[in-house]
Amino acid sequence: MKDPRYGALAKLLINYGLEVEKGDLVGIMGIPLAAPLIEAAYREALTLGAHPYVRVHLPSLQEIYLKTAKKHQLAYVSPISAFETEKVDKVLSIWAEENTKALTNTDPAKHAARSAATRDLFVRFQEREAAGEMKWCGTQFPCEASAQDAEMSLEEYEDFVFRACRVHLTDPVAAWRRVHNSQAKICRKLDRVRKIRIVREDTDLTMRVEGRKWINCDGQVNMPDGEIYTGPLEDSVEGTIAFSFPACYGGREVEDVRLTFRKGRVTKATASKGLDYLEAQLASDEGASRVGEFAIGTNYGIQRFTKNTLFDEKIGGTIHMAMGASIPDSGGTNVSGIHWDMVTDMRDGGRIYADGKIIYKDGKFTI
Repeated sequence: MKDPRYGALAKLLINYGLEVEKGDLVGIMGIPLAAPLIEAAYREALTLGAHPYVRVHLPSLQEIYLKTAKKHQLAYVSPISAFETEKVDKVLSIWAEENTKALTNTDPAKHAARSAATRDLFVRFQEREAAGEMKWCGTQFPCEASAQDAEMSLEEYEDFVFRACRVHLTDPVAAWRRVHNSQAKICRKLDRVRKIRIVREDTDLTMRVEGRKWINCDGQVNMPDGEIYTGPLEDSVEGTIAFSFPACYGGREVEDVRLTFRKGRVTKATASKGLDYLEAQLASDEGASRVGEFAIGTNYGIQRFTKNTLFDEKIGGTIHMAMGASIPDSGGTNVSGIHWDMVTDMRDGGRIYADGKIIYKDGKFTI
């Protein structure tokens, strides 16, 4: 018997997250492991009169590619991928892993080369999304590998995922609309701010945000959601930040990341594990060593680190910064083939100042 929560999550994703309508071309992406949610989303999209298509891939192929592909193959961008980027109306990405460490021993330089090659495709995807020409939403399928990373049983992890998405509630859509209304008030106040300063142990970082927009993340891009973010002025980030949690990206894990900035660019990067990968990604293109996003996690229903950025960046009481590509909705203009979110905990002494006045302390807003 299939878990009915997959049907409830699919309805939330298709109807609220993507706002699928009759006639939409809807891409549903995942791996065979996520079949119950892929099937439920496909059925829901068909019910609404849309034209869903499914692209299921084998997780082993990425490792084979990164270990086998030559230079010209890493630089190649398929015209099929370009066509898909231009034509699809709605995209649902369902993430699932059989082995979250499968890419640990792949060459960092190949990851960087591939990020650089697909940059234009990534930028075009963002442009269409910002222009309202298409919508994207991503979610996690609860699976054994992710449960192990989170140090939970599969049953515990399933409950964690569904509760974080508010699927356990009678009306999940109403719950996410309440999140929207609450966060909108904070965004309106922050839209008037010119300068942000973040202070905690081993961290003192400033950035200018005047003229940029704070975006209210309420479940219509990520599910679960719960954050507000903006794009700092590209040359304005100054100081040092130490990230509390391992930085996970591209199937790799980097620990104890500490970055120092001058005039918006990383001038020094350290890590106790995975430094070669970190340095390769930051050097992958011109924009990779600049901050594309600064965000504050607001989902207090998520309180533990799980080594999954979808959840970890939303932890109520944390902040995160993304190295690389800006999200155009915020007004950010940094262009890169990477968008790597790194999270730091503010719940024990962390403070955020806006134009010199404290607005956030110990993981909570004071405004």
